[in-house]
Amino acid sequence: MVNEMTTHEVALHRLDGELAWQGFLQLLPISLFVIVFGAAFGLAATQAGLNDTSIIAMSALVFAGYAQFATLELWGAQLPLFTMILTVFAINARHLLMGATLYPWLQPLKPAKRYGVMLVASDANWAMAMQAFSQGRPGLGLLLGGGVALWGFWVLGTWLGLYFGNAISDPASLGLDMVMGCFLLAMVVSGEKNLRMLVIWTVAACASLLAYRYLPENTHVVVGAIASGLAGLGGERHDHEH
Repeated sequence: MVNEMTTHEVALHRLDGELAWQGFLQLLPISLFVIVFGAAFGLAATQAGLNDTSIIAMSALVFAGYAQFATLELWGAQLPLFTMILTVFAINARHLLMGATLYPWLQPLKPAKRYGVMLVASDANWAMAMQAFSQGRPGLGLLLGGGVALWGFWVLGTWLGLYFGNAISDPASLGLDMVMGCFLLAMVVSGEKNLRMLVIWTVAACASLLAYRYLPENTHVVVGAIASGLAGLGGERHDHEH
């Protein structure tokens, strides 16, 4: 029994070129839509006064779409650096919880490999990786390969936006701003279905809506993530007690 469990755990921790390539291909369809948002960012950054090199470098090194758009609103002759840092942290704080949920499978990896994988972690590949783990399949290939796909097309989209962004200056008018939301909703619907998950998602939704209504802009993302994490921990503790 112990040997079977050990073998199963090793299989879930598996990360190699084949799995990464499969993850790349699986995230390829959603990555194509990322080009549009990258192009919109490239255009918006140009209009904000950034030069081409800075724009490409930001997308390549930061790789955080919503946070990058938020920083453009603060960009000016006098950069409010502290405010900018707080804004980016608030929007991306959910990555702390994402890392915590992935830790059981990342922990056996060497630090360089572990943090290298997390460099390309985002909502879409994290959701698919967690779904794979919940179904007893290795998910690190989805996290790494899918992340590379998303990152690559985000940078490509940014570059295209520098030159052709006027054609898609308003993705929302085409309904493209809903693509990621619909994708994540599909992950939820196709995922584990039980009372515990219903409670977690309900808590997350209510907390996010209240934060969106009463708290500063973008904090609803962090509040929803924290609320769902606490609900999940509470439910897990309750299951162990029984």
